[in-house]
Amino acid sequence: FLVEWSSSEDFSPLIGEIIMDNLQSLRCTITGLRTGQRYYVHVSAYNMRGWGPPRKSTPAYASPSNWKDCSGREPRHRGHTEALERLLQQVRAAHQHYNCRESSKLQNAGRKQSVSRSLKHLFHSSNKFVKTLKRGLYLSVIFFHKDNLLVTNEDQIPIVEIDDSHSSSVMQDFLWFTKLSCMWDDIRWLRQNMSISVSSSTTLQARQKMLSAAAQLQNLLGTHNLGRVFYEPIKDRHGNMLIVTIREVESLYSFFNGKWMQVSKLQSQRKSLSTPEEPTALDILLITIQDILSYHKRSQQRLPPGLYLGYLKLCSSVDQIKVVVLQKLPNVLCHVKIRDNSNVSKDEWEWIQTLSGSESVESMDHTSDCPTQLFLYELQMAVKALLKQTNLPLHQAKHFRLYTQEVLELGHNVSFLLLLPASDDVCTAPGQNNPYTPHSGFLNLPLQMFEFGIVACFT
Repeated sequence: FLVEWSSSEDFSPLIGEIIMDNLQSLRCTITGLRTGQRYYVHVSAYNMRGWGPPRKSTPAYASPSNWKDCSGREPRHRGHTEALERLLQQVRAAHQHYNCRESSKLQNAGRKQSVSRSLKHLFHSSNKFVKTLKRGLYLSVIFFHKDNLLVTNEDQIPIVEIDDSHSSSVMQDFLWFTKLSCMWDDIRWLRQNMSISVSSSTTLQARQKMLSAAAQLQNLLGTHNLGRVFYEPIKDRHGNMLIVTIREVESLYSFFNGKWMQVSKLQSQRKSLSTPEEPTALDILLITIQDILSYHKRSQQRLPPGLYLGYLKLCSSVDQIKVVVLQKLPNVLCHVKIRDNSNVSKDEWEWIQTLSGSESVESMDHTSDCPTQLFLYELQMAVKALLKQTNLPLHQAKHFRLYTQEVLELGHNVSFLLLLPASDDVCTAPGQNNPYTPHSGFLNLPLQMFEFGIVACFT
């Protein structure tokens, strides 16, 4: 087949053509089109007698469009970008002022300060790493290259103490600490600014201790970058809590106070100080370290460009809301691909809007006379595949709804339509049966950690 297209009804001049000689798929993609421009398409067939007359398309023309072109739609994030930019400029100005002040101090101190700092590393090497946990809050780093881990000179994973006592609920402080993984280079600046504003607030004091622990690890290892924070602290029954950061390095280069060891050797060498029934947080870390490394690698994978259907399912606990994700790809919702083209056209979006909030996915009528028959078919197939992936019976589709407020555009030509359960079933409350566990191939990520993963991966 010969596919030709033009912006003129008489096809003069032609804009482009595609010859399809592989007829296993009777579909081709035309690229490089302009939004709002009319395009006419006709197709000619070839056989042993040559090319036949061209057949025009139905409808006669089409104009590339986007779901945002729908009339009367106000951008949801109007003014947000500008406001964030103003805030960022204020932070930069304060940061530059601090850096200039610190630079002048360093110049006045001269060589004497650098000598004393070197001596400090010489005499205070590994004795600041924690060897055993004693009912406190700790910070640990996992630096890995292939199947090798960075360990201290005592063959231990680098750990420092944050606080020798902590409250049972540190989730908000943990989520705050997670944001530091975007700005490890600014730890010193943050400590300086927080020390000025420190008050009797227990929250500020706890976060000051977190900054101090991070700075201590940076000094001991000789690097600012401590990696990304694991999505949840590791807890044990002894009252210990371990915050873990993970970083993959490109080679086995040397760090201060560290050496490299194979994961299997470290696990076999570990002499547990706890019982198998009640392991310490450090033992749990070593036992599950392969799972932690797998999570880190998978959480950095990007989806290929395309339009996807995602399943939004939440689970609540006492102090947070969690999002159900696939264990094999935890940085996005459970999903199936609808098609390779990530764009949702104006016609397609207007059709989606006809599905009111009271109507269900089951009401999508395949026989309806609409110009989006192919899109309707692809969406129906995606719904069936997604229900199968999440182990839900197909008859439940009558209770499901499509999110009709917007298309989620994650970047890198990846877009999502959202499939929502019945309103009463969007969020599973504490005590209710939750089939989405690691044993079934799913993870329950804290909402903020899920959002952080999307931002880190798709921006």
